[in-house]
Amino acid sequence: MYLFSLILGVVLLPEVYALECHQCFIGGSCRTQECPAGFQCTAMRVTAYAGDDKILDMTMKGCGPQDMCFQGSLNLGISKAAWTTKCCSTDLCNDQPAPDPSRSDPNGKKCFTCDGQQCTKTLKCLGNEDYCISTTGNRIKMPAKGCASQLISTSAGLLLLVMPLISLVLFS
Repeated sequence: MYLFSLILGVVLLPEVYALECHQCFIGGSCRTQECPAGFQCTAMRVTAYAGDDKILDMTMKGCGPQDMCFQGSLNLGISKAAWTTKCCSTDLCNDQPAPDPSRSDPNGKKCFTCDGQQCTKTLKCLGNEDYCISTTGNRIKMPAKGCASQLISTSAGLLLLVMPLISLVLFS
C-alpha cells in the first residue's frame, strides 16, 4: 500500500517549471531561455563615457545569479564605465532594458588618476565609487588609476570586461 501511495504521489505531483527569461545578445537577437535553478531574470546595461560624451551603450538580457544584480562604475577621470542591472524572478519579467546610469555627485573620496605615465593628479570619486584602483595594461604598459565601486574593484571577471572598455577610450 505504501509503495502504491508513493508512486501515485510522484505521478500526480505538479511538474516544477524553470524560470523563463528573455535572452538578448549584443546586436539585438532575442529568444527565451530557461534559467538554471537559483538564477533569476536579468537585464544589464554597460555604458562608457569619454569625458562627458557617451561612446558606448550595450544592453543584454538573460539569466544570472543574485550577485549579478548590482550597480557600479569605474572612473579613470578621462573615461568612465558604468553598469546597471535590473533583476526579477517571474517568467519573462526582464522585458525592459536596465536603466541608464544616473549622474552621481562626488562622495568625498579621492583617488589618484593618470595623465599618460604620470599618476599624480587626484580624482573626486562619484556615487558608490568607494575604492581606489591601480592597474597596468598588458601590451602597452600604460598605467591606469582611478575610482571604482566595490564589486568592480574586487571582481576579476568584471575587470576583464572593463579593461577592453578602458583601452577603447584611451587608445582610439
